[in-house]
Amino acid sequence: MGMGTITICLTNSPPESLAQVRNSVYKPTTLSSGVDVNDILTDKDIPTGQKGFARDYTIDVQKDERLEITVSSGSFDTVLSLLDSKGEVIAENDDAVGDTTNSLIFFKVRQSGTYTIRVSSFGGSSGGKFTLKVNKLRVVN
Repeated sequence: MGMGTITICLTNSPPESLAQVRNSVYKPTTLSSGVDVNDILTDKDIPTGQKGFARDYTIDVQKDERLEITVSSGSFDTVLSLLDSKGEVIAENDDAVGDTTNSLIFFKVRQSGTYTIRVSSFGGSSGGKFTLKVNKLRVVN
């Protein structure tokens, strides 16, 4: 083996600069309830570590709101996840009821905040076109 020189530069950056870099790279799209999103999941999105990819969206919600979230695609098997403001998965669905590869989540919000909706592909699919729908449901007495 040949000999060579490797130069490593270490810097002492304050945590604020790391947060700024992270925020400049990762910017999920903010959604409003009642608006359909037609988008495309590609291999340029977030790698899931399971040979698939994911795309994130955020929505501001209030305590006790009820959400209906659906994602449908004719191109790939969808997985739908809802993450709380801490990034913890609090609801997830692969295949909705029936013979479908589309996904559906019904959820009652326990704490107000900004939640993340993650659309991903199942089984290593690179993705394709999809439609994401988010509705805030009303309670009828």
